[in-house]
Amino acid sequence: MNYSFHPAAEAEFLETVGYYESKVPGLGGAVIEEFEALAALVGESPKAWQIESQPDIRRAPLHRFPLSIVYRERPDGFQVLAVSHVRRRPQYWLGRL
Repeated sequence: MNYSFHPAAEAEFLETVGYYESKVPGLGGAVIEEFEALAALVGESPKAWQIESQPDIRRAPLHRFPLSIVYRERPDGFQVLAVSHVRRRPQYWLGRL
């Protein structure tokens, strides 16, 4: 199943990768790898994660990093609405719906 980024979510993801890479070389790549692995799981079973906001916005947490993929299912895959920190600015991404 394919996924696409909301433009703001893509910028947010790239900023996050840059942040981790600036802290420890190679850590940005680890964020990308974990994101892609989780995105593959979400693509296989998009309804497997908890609903974050109605009607069907879901959150899938990364394991190694304090981040979650906030997404909504689409007919051809899913759209990433945010790559959000689990403890900061809850639901700031609502304006992207």
